[in-house]
Amino acid sequence: MFRKPLLALAILAVVAVVAVSVGCAQKPAAQPETATVAPRDTAADQAKMQADALAWFDHYAKADGEAMGNLYAEDALLMPPGAPAVTGRAAIKTFLGEDAARTRAAGLSLKNASVTGSGIDGDTGWISGTYTVVDASGATIDSGNYLSVHRRVNGAWPYIRDTWNSDRPPAPAASAPGTM
Repeated sequence: MFRKPLLALAILAVVAVVAVSVGCAQKPAAQPETATVAPRDTAADQAKMQADALAWFDHYAKADGEAMGNLYAEDALLMPPGAPAVTGRAAIKTFLGEDAARTRAAGLSLKNASVTGSGIDGDTGWISGTYTVVDASGATIDSGNYLSVHRRVNGAWPYIRDTWNSDRPPAPAASAPGTM
């Protein structure tokens, strides 16, 4: 006799729990529509990096390590071929000034051949290109590639990483005296 009312009560309790659960379940919050952000026009920034690259070559021709170094961030890293990495603006000024002076003394000049690419993503940019080394007669004695990474700081684009390499194979190692 108590079974039917008890069964009915149990069913009613289950229905109530389900109803409350369904009623209390939160609907997922409507996701805001993602705003479409227009791509930033980077043409002026890329032009600035290219102008700095050309200025770098002009300063190198004058063996002006101070001016070249001022194109680099305080914590920049220069990675020249055949030499240890150079860290920091002051050391880069010295290295580049001395390297440019040796190049001039040898009757050679370094020329920017072309800018092969550049790009910007946020506050980081890069530029790549080719260079030639010519002797006093104008003959090309070397050519190669460069890649520079820049960071935007207060509207300027100082170099933060800079490296280059020759297209020519390295010179063979000199053999020690008495060896073949």
